[in-house]
Amino acid sequence: MRNKAFTPFTLRAALLTAGLVWISPPQAHAAASPFVDLVAIDREVAEFTGKAIGQSGGAMMPVDRRLRLNACMSPLALSWRTTRRDAVLVQCPDPGSWRVFVPVRMAENAPSAIARGEAVTIAVVGEGFAVSQPGEALDAGAVGDWIRVRTLRSGAGSYSQTDAVRARITRPGEVEVELRE
Repeated sequence: MRNKAFTPFTLRAALLTAGLVWISPPQAHAAASPFVDLVAIDREVAEFTGKAIGQSGGAMMPVDRRLRLNACMSPLALSWRTTRRDAVLVQCPDPGSWRVFVPVRMAENAPSAIARGEAVTIAVVGEGFAVSQPGEALDAGAVGDWIRVRTLRSGAGSYSQTDAVRARITRPGEVEVELRE
C-alpha cells in the first residue's frame, strides 16, 4: 500500500464521509499573502459598531493601508477600547500577535473643542514623563476625538506637513499623544 498525500479537498471529503465538519481557517483563502486583509478589518469594525466608516459612531477612517499585519489563524477579536467607545480594539488572539486601535467618530452633536487650523498644545505622555510643544490642528473635533495635528518645526518658525501625527483631544486647545510600551 503506497502513501497518499491528502489535499485540502480530499481531507474535506474524508472528514465529511466520517460525519465530521471541515472548518476553514480564517485566512485560508488568503494563504498566498502572509498579511491580513485590511479591507476585511474595516468590514468587521463596521459590523461591530453598526455604522459605516465616516458615520457618527463608526470608524473615523479606513485602517491605514500601509500596515503589514501578519496573517491571523484565529478569528479576530473586537472590543471597545474604553467605556467611552472612542476606539475599537482589533486584535489577533494568536500568541505573540498584533493589535490595532481604530478610532471611532463621536456623536455629531458633541460640541467642537478644536477647530481646523487652530493653534494647539500637543502633549506627549508616557510612563513617568510628559512633554508638550505647540502645533496646529489639521482637523476639527470634540473632546475625545482623534484628529491629525502637525508640530511647529524646531527653530524654523513654520509648520511642516511631514510632522503630522494623530492625537486625541483632551480639552479645548490641547491634544495628547500617548506612548505605550
